[in-house]
Amino acid sequence: MVREHIEKIPVRREDSHKGDYGRVFIVAGSPGMTGAAYLTAQAALRAGSGLVTCGIPSSLNDIMEVKLTEALTLQLEETEERCLSFKAKKRILDFCSGCDAAAIGPGLGGDESTRILVRELVSEIEIPVVLDADGINALEGSLETLKRRKQDAVITPHPGEMSSLTGKDISSVQADRENAARTVAEATGKIVCLKGHRTVVAGPDGRCYVNDTGNSGMATGGMGDVLTGMIASFIGQGLEPYSAAVVAVYLHGSAGDIVAEEKGPFSMIATDVLEAIPEAFDKAGI
Repeated sequence: MVREHIEKIPVRREDSHKGDYGRVFIVAGSPGMTGAAYLTAQAALRAGSGLVTCGIPSSLNDIMEVKLTEALTLQLEETEERCLSFKAKKRILDFCSGCDAAAIGPGLGGDESTRILVRELVSEIEIPVVLDADGINALEGSLETLKRRKQDAVITPHPGEMSSLTGKDISSVQADRENAARTVAEATGKIVCLKGHRTVVAGPDGRCYVNDTGNSGMATGGMGDVLTGMIASFIGQGLEPYSAAVVAVYLHGSAGDIVAEEKGPFSMIATDVLEAIPEAFDKAGI
């Protein structure tokens, strides 16, 4: 089942250039959470993106310039707390017009101005969007925002975020994960990637994939950021969102399994998985 989606990844031609492999824009980061922005950007690059730009609060730019080498940065308007401001909306929308996919949410924080910004972006960005973490939290209790969105979107909640999004308690979500993911996918018309043991990818058309890669060592901070970057990367390279999510989830877990075999699950960190993505590609015959 996974193979049919992996085979959709475009063959890299010898005469190609970086513009052929997708322009991905990542809206992420706040004080104390620049690592989330870094991991998302690096994962997009490791998954094959040709060009990646990280949109961050302006005062964090110097930090990110040091952390990122291959990815670009875009300084955005910020609040007094140094989180993204609603005033950044126009700059983000303008920049997205030249991109193939966007990822919104990793490490954004819960500033109210940021939450308003996210809701507006979800409604107005005209390229496919991957929503994670605080991008999902900004939509708490409001599936209508997703439902009204005309363009493609993938949401990547963990059980707690799914609980906040739907109003159902976590135990209910976990009791029937496939049904929980399918229900939200059908209600919103978007792709749902419910993270956790045996991550579920559900589409509004009834398709459902339950992943069998990954291990307990991946239960640590930053893993979701890596997955978000990978999904956005595959969308940017031309995969339709459901296939992009399936392939990313599978390879993400496979990279985790490679690390667990080499280092054991107790010492695994997200950067290890990031660095194992090339080996996961090779193992999958990509």
